Amino acid sequence: MNSLWNNNNNNNNNKPDIIIRDNEKRTRMLIDVAILGDRNVIKKEAENILKYKDLTIEIQRMWSIKTRVIPVIIGATGTISKSFRKYVSDIPGNHDVKELHKTAILGTAHILRKVLNVKEQRSQRRN
Repeated sequence: MNSLWNNNNNNNNNKPDIIIRDNEKRTRMLIDVAILGDRNVIKKEAENILKYKDLTIEIQRMWSIKTRVIPVIIGATGTISKSFRKYVSDIPGNHDVKELHKTAILGTAHILRKVLNVKEQRSQRRN
């Protein structure tokens, strides 16, 4: 089983973040990862499935292999959809949902600390 990573800085292209191919089972998993505002989690999950629909059909047609899209979407404060656990359990390996929550929250806290620190420094300069 191989996984291929794309460093995806442009959201307008049609490339998933991770592709896992299992040649023995003749399957491909197209995984798209995002951490975003909590209110958009379910909407983004549906968008990702639709976004890769054409690519999924093309891969299946060209190589006669089963292909699935797996959206891994977490809100900035750890919000997940009802189907999140199912999607993550389909990915090979051992994944702890609590650790994914924690990572998202710590990342958000880090960004907030940086932003608030910059604002504090600006206000101190004015005084």
